Amino acid sequence: MADRAEEPFVQVIAENLESKNPIIMGGFPGMGLVGNIVTQYLIDQLDMKPRGRVDSRLFPPIAILYGGLVKGPVRIYENADRGVVIVFSDIPIDPIISREVGKAIVSWAKDYEPREILSIAGLATTGEEHKVYGAATTEAGLDRLKNRVENFEMGTITGVPGVLLNECMNNGIEAVCLLGETRGPNPDPRAGIQVVQAMNAIYGFDIDIKPMEEQAEQIEQMLHKLSEQLGEAEAKPKEGMPGMYG
Repeated sequence: MADRAEEPFVQVIAENLESKNPIIMGGFPGMGLVGNIVTQYLIDQLDMKPRGRVDSRLFPPIAILYGGLVKGPVRIYENADRGVVIVFSDIPIDPIISREVGKAIVSWAKDYEPREILSIAGLATTGEEHKVYGAATTEAGLDRLKNRVENFEMGTITGVPGVLLNECMNNGIEAVCLLGETRGPNPDPRAGIQVVQAMNAIYGFDIDIKPMEEQAEQIEQMLHKLSEQLGEAEAKPKEGMPGMYG
């Protein structure tokens, strides 16, 4: 009996897309969860439809549920009228398999001749501003970003976003990465707002950011309350515990 073919490290399991030459976006967990915040917001605002998932035997053993239904941790959505496709991940991608995940996405995307693959990520900063920086695989891509976002002139882009850029460059596909400045690992919807505004300017989208601003206020209030609770818990003396110097 012939041996069964070994399961690939990463596979894309999806319906055929309806979009012609779509923009394909990647939203993966990273600094400030900027990529997740932006892409989840677009999925909701554009009423995008599920089209499939990305799977790997090296993903963590976890089932993601929404409304009681199991969904893959890395999912594909489409709005065919807009020509927008999003690959959204609920899980952080281990650096060990980031390259395989990015390669699998680009290999799958090639069949649909995307006009661009767009990665969205966070960029650590100590400042108060929420600037948006951009990088591209071609001079033409940089020209589209000019006067709309800051030029990310020198540095590194890690994880799946970096792999997508490299793989697109290797395969002759236009690719851009937008990076929203964020001050830390906590969810930063303010950075997400700035990225959505930049996308409106670059791609001619008309995404309403008012609901996002309202969500930002709610998240900030929640994080502030959590910070206060943690501070109170740390300040409260432990019952039955002697003082350090007592």
